[in-house]
Amino acid sequence: HSDARHVDWVKSYLNIWSELQAYIKEHHTTGLTWSKTGPVASPMSMRSVLTSGSCLSPPLPPPPPPPGPPPIFDTETIKDEGTASRSALFAQLNQGEAITKGLRHVSDDQKTHKNPSLRAQCPSVRSPTKSHTPSPTSPNNSPQQSHAPVLELEGKKWRVEYQEDKNDLVINNTELKQVAYIFKCNKSTLQIKGKINSITIDNCKKFGLVFDNVVGIVEVINSRDIQIQVMGKVPTVSINKTEGCHIYLSEESLDCEIVSAKSSEMNILIPQDGDYKEFPVPEQFKTAWDGSKLVTEPAEIVG
Repeated sequence: HSDARHVDWVKSYLNIWSELQAYIKEHHTTGLTWSKTGPVASPMSMRSVLTSGSCLSPPLPPPPPPPGPPPIFDTETIKDEGTASRSALFAQLNQGEAITKGLRHVSDDQKTHKNPSLRAQCPSVRSPTKSHTPSPTSPNNSPQQSHAPVLELEGKKWRVEYQEDKNDLVINNTELKQVAYIFKCNKSTLQIKGKINSITIDNCKKFGLVFDNVVGIVEVINSRDIQIQVMGKVPTVSINKTEGCHIYLSEESLDCEIVSAKSSEMNILIPQDGDYKEFPVPEQFKTAWDGSKLVTEPAEIVG
């Protein structure tokens, strides 16, 4: 604007805020405070000011009845004490770096992280936020229900179940139409004499089976650490979802077919010169397209 008076007025107006800001930073950094040493206006002086005018107002109505007894706590005293505490706190904060001069020096023998004997004397304190009451026992932690061991002929099925640490289990007088079902037997050995139709080993661990002849199939399912010895003849052995299976073949059963799926650590032991030679069953395969079909063969492990 070309008028110099207007320019000076705007500068003076802006200067007011700058000086006010500097004044507040210097005298009222923690907010507006009232002087504690100044006079306190009494109720009578206030009334005299109101009635000293040239035009007197009509008389006031009678005052209300006096209030009840004062409360137990003196709120004015509490307010004064709180104001004094805040003033003392702000005075300490305004000291800056000089506030550390009032701290007492602590020697190394009084520090818990440098004196192990002090740590031993301190009792352990439990957190108030955590409950230390013992938690109820989870139903999953309850002991597994035990089953009675079974070794019996039920119709045409031999049931061998829940045998534990038994190495003298024997099935005699078998017939060609009978089958054997072995379920949840651990650390045990079973011998089946004669000729039987089929044998199934299901959910067993560290189990040994010795049999003479099977006209159908021997099947191992969901088991671990199984050993099978063929004394006579068996056409097929199937291994599914099993970790660790050793099969000892006889001279008569060398034409046995081994069918495996989702299993590992399988070995076939072939009799040679009065002893057995171990041959691992492949677990890794490679598949390729030959132009008309997929061709799968065992992958050779190079190592």
